[in-house]
Amino acid sequence: MNITVKFFARYREAVGVDSERLVGDFATVNDVRAVLAAREGFEVLNEQNLMCARNEDLCQLDEPLADGDEVAFFPTVTGG
Repeated sequence: MNITVKFFARYREAVGVDSERLVGDFATVNDVRAVLAAREGFEVLNEQNLMCARNEDLCQLDEPLADGDEVAFFPTVTGG
């Protein structure tokens, strides 16, 4: 399965790339997150309040994936 992963805001700065392609067996968004978070420099993806999207729709980490999907990770947004 081919997945495009995008990183936004502080996560993009932490990992040093805007996006990348992953090839592998990923059943859920969390599978992608776990593979990436295990890499050096990508530990930020272990944050408790991580937000994610599949094909530009907000989702939970247990969201199922299909070949060609786009997954995005970004920190929660707070404001005042």
